[in-house]
Amino acid sequence: MKRYTVTTSRPYDILIGESILGNAGSYLRECIDPCKISIITDSTVNGIYEQTVHRSLAESGYDVTRIVFPAGEQSKTMSTYTNILESLAEEGLSRSDVIVALGGGVVGDLSGFAAATYLRGVRYVQIPTTYLAAVDSSVGGKTGLNLLYGKNLAGAFWQPSFVLCDYKTFETLPAEEMLDGVAEASKCAMLMEASLLQYIRARDYERVIERCVSIKKSIVEADERDTGIRQLLNFGHTIGHSIEKLSSYRISHGLAVAKGMVFESRAAYRMGLTSFDATETLTAALEPFGFDLRVPYTTDELYKYALNDKKIKGDHIAMVIPEKPGRCVLQKISLDDLHRFIELGNEA
Repeated sequence: MKRYTVTTSRPYDILIGESILGNAGSYLRECIDPCKISIITDSTVNGIYEQTVHRSLAESGYDVTRIVFPAGEQSKTMSTYTNILESLAEEGLSRSDVIVALGGGVVGDLSGFAAATYLRGVRYVQIPTTYLAAVDSSVGGKTGLNLLYGKNLAGAFWQPSFVLCDYKTFETLPAEEMLDGVAEASKCAMLMEASLLQYIRARDYERVIERCVSIKKSIVEADERDTGIRQLLNFGHTIGHSIEKLSSYRISHGLAVAKGMVFESRAAYRMGLTSFDATETLTAALEPFGFDLRVPYTTDELYKYALNDKKIKGDHIAMVIPEKPGRCVLQKISLDDLHRFIELGNEA
């Protein structure tokens, strides 16, 4: 079992281990005294892990309630968020109480945004149950929901008070959800640690989670509010988010990011922004897992939604450009050049 401390505006610990979910209450008592806890989860996770966590928290002295919403990216909406807030108010959750996000990225993002805004801010805990949430979204304090015009366009920075990651939960994930985590972990490898690719291939989950968390911890500590180096974590996301939106979220986040990383690498090389063509490295890393890396949308369709990217400032966007395996940099390109960038990436 490993423990990391993230030193941000509100420091917190991340605990990583196997078969530790049943002791969630004991671990939480180390940093949060008994209070009222609202577990927020989705309809899938509720039937698998909610009782285990509920029981552990109750046995540790917490007064526990739960809020459940339908599983899937389609629930990451203003309507679901409003229902969560109304439920928290109905339960009488106070500023001295805690929200526990039990589930994957959608659960974590919605629960975190609710925690950031309910009563102008209450504490929350992340208990990720998916590979993607463990290696990426449960750490760093980004919260939010989707709007009609794009992904994560509403949200807040709100750091959790504690993160508990039990990778034993991966055993209940369908194969396609495991791919989401493979994609995000491969992104970390391309950004800062190329040797991580071998552990991803070997399915060494403990090692992969520890390294990804360590990488993200260092980036978030350096740039908590996503104004500089943290934007590197968006490698593949400009095109990836456009793909998600165009597919009405039928293409999952991780699969869309995988497609986006290959697409953006191809575009960067063809546009002369880098001398390194990362497409071969990424394809070799991802295809053995069964990824379909094709992008089924036109340049104009992708460009329309790329214009909602949060990395746009004025008439430029910061794109993440691979220089070699384990090193990427941010480069500004004009929005006019962005259309050409997407066109080059979309050419077979």
